[in-house]
Amino acid sequence: MSGRRSIQISRPSTGEDEWQATREPLMSGWLTQGPKVAEFERRFAERHEVGHALATTSCTTALHLILAGLEIGPGDEVIVPAFTWIATANVVLYCGATPVLVDVDRDTYNIDPADLARKITARTKAVIVVHLFGLCADMDAIRKALPPNVKLVEDAACAAGASYRGIAAGGLGDAAAFSFHPRKSITTGEGGMVTTRDAALAERMTMLRNHGAAVSEEQRHLGPRPYLLPEFNLLGFNYRMTDLQAAVGLVQLGKLDRFIAERQEQAERYRDGLQRLPWLRMPEFGNGGHAWQAFVTYVDAQSAPVGRNKLMEQLQAAGISTRPGTHAIHLLGYYRDRFGFSPDDFPAARDCDSNTMAIPLHNRMSVEDQDHIIATLNSF
Repeated sequence: MSGRRSIQISRPSTGEDEWQATREPLMSGWLTQGPKVAEFERRFAERHEVGHALATTSCTTALHLILAGLEIGPGDEVIVPAFTWIATANVVLYCGATPVLVDVDRDTYNIDPADLARKITARTKAVIVVHLFGLCADMDAIRKALPPNVKLVEDAACAAGASYRGIAAGGLGDAAAFSFHPRKSITTGEGGMVTTRDAALAERMTMLRNHGAAVSEEQRHLGPRPYLLPEFNLLGFNYRMTDLQAAVGLVQLGKLDRFIAERQEQAERYRDGLQRLPWLRMPEFGNGGHAWQAFVTYVDAQSAPVGRNKLMEQLQAAGISTRPGTHAIHLLGYYRDRFGFSPDDFPAARDCDSNTMAIPLHNRMSVEDQDHIIATLNSF
């Protein structure tokens, strides 16, 4: 195998359009949250068919903002899938609440509704449902499992442009958080977005995002009474996105549907080219609406020619970058030590941690690169 080729696991699709978009805020001098953020929020809300969108510094701060807006705190429990990026659980601890882990489905990698139903208690205040790798969770089954008083939060970090039964991600629960990290399908560098249909919740989160201020910086600077400082009735945070990021985000949002269509084609090419490998399970394609943030396979430890880690090393030597899908929260040192978890507590999450393998999928990958990946995997 030749190592001359170098195919990245992910690569943001940015260029001249994004570069030129930053000129306006740079020349105007309005660099922090301002008119570009407002426009980005409006267009993102329209694309995801919700009434309100609030841009933030990251998906992590977006999730924290939602929980703070829902007034979740000490004594409350928030259910979180055991196989997800660590931020999904961390934000619960930021609020002083208790994260309650739930196992996942090995086929979809998303939260297991049956295990979710078993974990609900009188202290359950919310559940954070992750649409992992761009595939929406089984929202119908999840809603059936939830009492009406439990809030439903979407961790849609990977799911910009995704949908479930014709309804866009971001409008499937009480609120949702999106990521614009460079490994996502659209990017602003770092950055995130909150969406909700709840006007009162949106108003509260708008204040919390800006230190708890009752008046936004834009309103204050452009208003007729510059001597007035805002009232602060809430203990808030500084989670504001900059206009520089939003200018890039507006260009990227305009390309979102094309990006997803290209990734769908790549996913189908992988499925067709790798189908004769019985030891490499393809991800669930769903019934439409997959956003394909990543293409995450599952290596069958019993029948694969080599173990997952050895396979990843050999692919790296062939110039092909891979990554584990994500991690099992209960196996991470902080959570293991604090809550006394053992590996067998969440067996599906444990197995996904050990056996998932993301292979390159992004909008700057050539057909020749993908053919090389398919041929290399078939050579095993």
